[in-house]
Amino acid sequence: MRKEVKHRNNKEVADIATHDVISVSPTMSIIGAVETMTRKGFRRLPVTDSGTSKIIGMVTAGDIINFMGGGEKFNLVSGKHKGNMIAALNDSVREIMSTRLLTVKENTRITDVAKTIVDKKCGGIPIVDEEGILTGIVTERDILKVFCKTPNYLCVSDIMTKNPHVTTPDSPICSVTKEMVTKKFRRLPVVSDDVLFGIITAMDIMNYVGDKDVFKEMITGDVSDVMSVPVRKLINGNLYTTTPDESISNVAIEMVEKGVGALPVIENSRLVGVITEFDLVRELSVE
Repeated sequence: MRKEVKHRNNKEVADIATHDVISVSPTMSIIGAVETMTRKGFRRLPVTDSGTSKIIGMVTAGDIINFMGGGEKFNLVSGKHKGNMIAALNDSVREIMSTRLLTVKENTRITDVAKTIVDKKCGGIPIVDEEGILTGIVTERDILKVFCKTPNYLCVSDIMTKNPHVTTPDSPICSVTKEMVTKKFRRLPVVSDDVLFGIITAMDIMNYVGDKDVFKEMITGDVSDVMSVPVRKLINGNLYTTTPDESISNVAIEMVEKGVGALPVIENSRLVGVITEFDLVRELSVE
């Protein structure tokens, strides 16, 4: 078994990456980029120079949360567009994309990429050639697919986040986006009267914008029309959970099969923790 794991770990990132990468121009509208991410189910979207195909930025679900009121990118709405969300959404994606990029080459070992993801706490990394041209992208889910069957005897309680931050079903989007950005969360469990109501993710909020449901809530076009909506309206109906004594190998396989980024941990009908793809990559990819 040790030889099998070692052989797998010697693979290069090109063996597991997505190479048919969709990218957008920096002049594309924010709403256009969000619609693309929503339609394709992407958490992140590379931004490339139209002339050279070199990557110049990345827009993520986190950037959209920041833009919607969670952080400094909200200045585009509140400042430049005087609180008009419709006008801000039609501005160019270059206004909110992240330009401090972390990249890897195609011949980088999978274990080295996993270490970078863990050390830098990033969910995905663009792959570029020697000239900086985008050739692919690798995500923590791609890494987890490689390591999900690696033998490991730890259980969920050993690596989960205990007593996680939670929100309530009636919390407005504005308070949730601020907490996500401030605490660097991608998701928050939603709890009502000590009962798990669901889980709200950055993707849920982004999809709310990308599906254009956001425009149904607008009366004046002002950002307050959108950000006062309670998060219970955005929560995905599919809720998967796990237990503290479940093995992390089984949980990793379940996350890969179900395509989810985290599982709330339930004990005696109460939320006691959350385990994420990142937690599993950090533990299972250790050589």
